[in-house]
This record gives sequence, C-alpha cells and structure tokens, in this order.
Amino acid sequence: MLWAVLSVFVGALLAPALYRGLGRPAGWLFAALPLQVLVFATAFVAEAHPTSLPWIPSLGVELAVRLDGLSLVFLGLICGIGALIFVYASGYLRSHPRLGRFYAYLLLFTGSMAGLVLADDVILLFVCWELTSVSSYLLIGWDHERPEARKAALTALLVTGGGGLAMLAGLVLLVVVTGETQISRFSGDVVRGGPLYLPILLLVLAGAFTKSAQVPFHFWLPRAMEAPTPVSAYLHSATMVKAGVYLLARLHPTLGATREWYLVVTGFGAATMVVGAALSVTQEDLKRILAYSTVSVLGVLTMLLGIGTRAAVSAAVVYLVAHSLYKGALFMTAGTLDHETGTRDVTRLRGLARRMPITATAAVLAAISSAGAPPLLGFLSKELFYEAVLSPPSLTAVLAGAAVLASALLVVVSLVVAYRPFFGGSPAAPTLPHEAPPSLWLGPATLAAASLVFGVAPRLLGDLPSAAATAILGRPAPLELHLWHGLTPVLGLSAATLVAGLELFRVLSGREGRLFHAAERLGAWGPGRVYDAAFAGLLRFAEWLTGRLQTGHLRRYLLVTVLTTVVLVGTPLLRSLPFTIPSLTVALPELVLAGVILASAAMATRTQSRLAVVAALGAIGLCVMLVYVIFSALDLALTQIMVEVLTVVIFVLVLHHLPRFVPRSSARVWIPDAIVSAIFGVTVTLLILMSSTLSPEPILREFFVAKGYPEAHGRDIVNVILVDFRAMDTLGESTVLCVAGIGVYALLATRTRKGA
Repeated sequence: MLWAVLSVFVGALLAPALYRGLGRPAGWLFAALPLQVLVFATAFVAEAHPTSLPWIPSLGVELAVRLDGLSLVFLGLICGIGALIFVYASGYLRSHPRLGRFYAYLLLFTGSMAGLVLADDVILLFVCWELTSVSSYLLIGWDHERPEARKAALTALLVTGGGGLAMLAGLVLLVVVTGETQISRFSGDVVRGGPLYLPILLLVLAGAFTKSAQVPFHFWLPRAMEAPTPVSAYLHSATMVKAGVYLLARLHPTLGATREWYLVVTGFGAATMVVGAALSVTQEDLKRILAYSTVSVLGVLTMLLGIGTRAAVSAAVVYLVAHSLYKGALFMTAGTLDHETGTRDVTRLRGLARRMPITATAAVLAAISSAGAPPLLGFLSKELFYEAVLSPPSLTAVLAGAAVLASALLVVVSLVVAYRPFFGGSPAAPTLPHEAPPSLWLGPATLAAASLVFGVAPRLLGDLPSAAATAILGRPAPLELHLWHGLTPVLGLSAATLVAGLELFRVLSGREGRLFHAAERLGAWGPGRVYDAAFAGLLRFAEWLTGRLQTGHLRRYLLVTVLTTVVLVGTPLLRSLPFTIPSLTVALPELVLAGVILASAAMATRTQSRLAVVAALGAIGLCVMLVYVIFSALDLALTQIMVEVLTVVIFVLVLHHLPRFVPRSSARVWIPDAIVSAIFGVTVTLLILMSSTLSPEPILREFFVAKGYPEAHGRDIVNVILVDFRAMDTLGESTVLCVAGIGVYALLATRTRKGA
C-alpha cells in the first residue's frame, strides 16, 4: 500500500518530462496513478493486514498505514475525483506551456492527501498535512504572473500553515500523554481524563478549523478561487478542505464525547454553516458562490462531528460523499462555462442549455443533489442531517433553526448556479459557446451520474458508510440507506426547506447587485480585513527593521551581533556569579603565545597599514595553531594553519582593489566601539572561566571512543565525529559554503560581463 502511494510521488517527479514526451495523452496516463492507489487499497482491505516500515526507530516512529472504513471513504474521493480532474485539466489547460509542471503539483497533492488519510503515525500524518499545504500553495499560485494569484496562495499557506503548527503542538502533547505515536494506540480515557486535555483539544482544533475554513478562518477559501478551476474542483470542494474534517473524525475516539468538544466543535460548525450560506447568495462570480457554499457545508460536517451521536456521524459520512460528488461537478461546470464563454458572472450567463446540453444536464443533476431534492444522494444526506440535528437533547431549537436557514440558502445557490446560466433567459455571454469537448464534460457528467445512481440505489455504497461511522465512533454503527423513509417529520422539514429556498430565490432575483455591494461593505469589517491589516503591519515592521539593521555598514552588523551575544550570554552568566575559579597552571610557552596574541591584536587596532593588519591577524591565527599543538589537537592545528594561510593570501590579493585607508574614526565613534568590545571581551572571558569549573560527565566521551572504531571504522575520534556522528551538520556547513561560492561566482561573472 505504501509503495502505491510512493508511486504517485515518483509520478510527480517525472511528470514534466513525461508530458514533454507524450503531449496531451499524458493527462490520461496520470489519471491512472490515483486509480491504482484505490485498487491497491481495495486489495489491502481484502487482505486485512497492517503495513508499516521503520522510519525513526529510536523514537518509535514508523511509516504506519491504517486503512479502515473512514480512510477508504476519503481515499475513494481523493483517487476517484482526482482521476477525473487529471482528464479535465488536460482539456481545460490544453496546450499550456507549463501543463507538465501543473501535473507534477497535482500529483504531489494527490500523494500527500492519500498519505494523510492513510497515516496511522502522527509524525507521518503531520508531514503529509504540511505537504498538502505546500502543494496547494503551488497550485493556487500556479498563474504566478498575476498578483492576485500570488496573494491568494500566500494567504492560504499562512492560514493553514499557522494552524498546522498549532496542530503539531497538540499532536506532540498527545504523544507525551499517551506514550504512543500511532493514532490507533491512543487511549481516549487517558487523554480526556488528563490535565492537558483542553490544551490538546484547542491546538488540534486550530489545525482542523484553519484547514477546513471554519469561521473566522473561512476567508482564505474564497480567495483561493484565483486558482485554475481544476484546482478549485479538486482541492477546494472534494479533498484538501475536508482534511480538517478528516482530522476531527479520526481523533473523535480520542478527543470526542466531552462537553468541551460538543460546545466548541458544534458551535464553530453551526456558525460557519450559516455564515457561509449567507455569503454565498451575495456573490456574482460562479466560483466564489460555490466557494462560500463549500464553507457552509464544511460547517455542516464539523457540526455533525461535534454532535457526535451515531445518527450525526452517519449523516456526516453520507453528506461528505454527496457533497464531494455534486460540488466537484458544479465546480467543473463553472470552469467549463468560463472556458467556453469567457465569463463566470452569473448576471451575464443565460440560456445556454441548448448550446451545451451535456454540461447543462450534469449541472442540473448536481444542483438537484446540492438542493437536497430526490432522487439524488444529496436528498438522503439532508434527511440524515435533519434527523441528526433534531436528536441531541440540548441546543435542538438553535441547531434546527440554523440548519433550516442554511439549507434554504443553499437551495438558492443551487438555482443560481444551474437554472440561471442554462435556462434563465436568452444567451448574454461575451462569447456564444458550443458544447465543450469530452475532456471537459466527462468529469462533471460522471460525478452527477454517480449522485443519481447512489441516490436511487444507495445500497451500491455497500457497508462503506457504516464502516466509516464505526471507525469514527469506535463502536459499531450500522446504517441502512433508503431513498424513501415514509411520511416523516424529517421529510416534511426537507420539503419545507425546498419551498423556502424557491421562494427566497424568487425574492432575491434581480437584487444581486445590491446584495453584492452589501456583502462587500460587510466583508470590509470581517476577519479577512483583520488578516490583511495584520499582514500589512507585519510587512511595514519588516521594512522598518530591515532599514534599521541592513544599512550596508559592516560596523553596524558587528555591533548588533556582538550586543545580541552579550545580552543572551551575559544575562545567565551574571546570575551564576560568583563562581570559584580552579587553580590553573600556565607554562612559559603558553605565556609567550598569549603575549604575542595580545601584541598582535593591539597592533591591528593601531596601525594604518592594511598589510600590517593582515600580518597581525595572521600572527594571531598562527599562535592559536601553536596552542592546539601544545594541547595535542593536531587535526585542529592543521585545519587552522590551512585556513590562516588561505585567508592571508586572499586578503593580500584583494588589497589593491580597496580604496585608500581612511584614518581612524573620531573619538565619538571609536570610544563606544571600544566600550562594546571591552564588554564583549569580559563576557567571553567569564564564559571561558566558568566553563573551566564544570566537570562534564564522561558518558559522551566514552560513547565516541567505544563506537568510533568498530562501528564508524575510524581511529581518529575528531574525524569520526565530523564525518559520521555529525554528518548532517558537516553536510549543512559544506552546503552553505557551496552556495556562498556560487553566489560569489555569480556576482563576479555579472561584474565581468558589465565591465566587458
């Protein structure tokens, strides 16, 4: 199973090259990669055995996969809809010069989402979680030449990334409390009964709420509509935005079933449900309408998981599937209209059903499911939703009222996105279109047909909804889906919602302009404005700080570095005073070397000859090398002499490029410098003296001596430490030097070309 997911990442690496070699058929090839993950997942369930690979054995971290009903539902949506998106993108972005890179980003996201829903280890889950944020950033800002796309991508990354860091802290606390890194081994009783439950809950919810665009973090999702439509249809309707919902569902056995969970999760979900639905009917852009309605449905799913009863969890599973099917179809339909007509403005799209019959049919079916009308799957999900909302013993009236209001507004949205563009009058688009090519209508037609088939015959879903609900609750949750449940109060409420939505649509028709401007004025005071103001303030502060620090004067940089070191080191050092200095035996050679070093330093500060300064600094370096020799640190001595010789040679070679030596600065300048230098020297001296009073444990030394030869195959302990035990540190230092060298070479080459 792991190898199937890894193959998607391999495909992401090879996507640009494959696209250049294959051309347009590459999209169909890439569509097979998510499908093979789904096939392997089905076989994995049939074999019923776990899979894990060692990752960080010393910390007990493994690449552990957990495939149950919940992860299989999400995996089906990720891989099934993902395959259709690749086909759709091949037509929507046909002949785009960077389409190969787009496929690579999309495959990276697909693999990350698959890894996220399969991960049983919290570290693996977090890594995949962040990969989805990074890949979505690349996809939202894919049209990077547009400032709006770059800004939207950065907003999504900062909001979801910030929540991800909070979630990481919560996951770490979970590991500390339970002593386990695998989610399946978490003990809910231990977590809920511990003193850290509330901090863990709030931190995890911060990650889930930002990812799933809950109020007040909902503003990033409509802004992300700057992305190409394939991205919106895949990430922002069916997959990434539901990652937060998945996290709530996965951790429900560990964190759920408490009053805090119920109040916070249900409250935020209900607020998001109403706010998203209300804002959706005030938009004119098709994608923004669908984005806000997606926010509303994410609130519905969050609220149902907050309620946490068997009925609510079952409703959440069915609603999740229904929404992914119809919203993916509607997003792709919106993209097709934009592709063929040149606009997404619902006030300009009219009467296109005759010109685009297949697209119109898919849109109407998806809209019927979105409105919750029979016989589509959305009807079943809405009935289960109402049944769950009416069942809790508390806040019933409030939740029921919010649910009915939001559902009625979503009926209006369904009519706006399907009835008006295809049947509402004569065509008025800038370009009169014809039916889209098969690659553009195959996806929405397939998803709309699936909504119809699963609505008429819900038993085709099998035991999957029940298995997913069982995984969420941690106990059996049998569920039988039927299109007809008889004349029940829930059916009456559902019918009343449809009627109310139709009446609202009639009342609001022709008032889109006023609603849109009202929403703009209201949105100017929303959380989006707070984010914009905070971000602008951060940029102004960064500009101010950069102006104060990055002055171009080396003296300023040294002062800041030295003073920062004095504060950070000197403060704890003063607290440790006084300390007893052990008796030190100093030999004559050491005194001679110390005298030479002091004399050379004094000469460097007094002379006005650059060559003399270089000679003095070289003398200091050679004396330090001799100190290493006295204390038998021959490796360090060799390194020191090579560095000093090379440094002196380089300094001498560049001396003739420098301007004339400027006489020593005035007393107003050098006296403060001398004071800072003296303070820094005293600080370092005290630090060295205090370190001589410490008696470190010999454990580390004995470890290096014992492990150096048999395991690292080296007898020189210093080299073994640098090459083996500190290999990553040494690699990092080498990388920094290489990057610096490349930068110097680029600057010299640029200057040479300009001089030529």
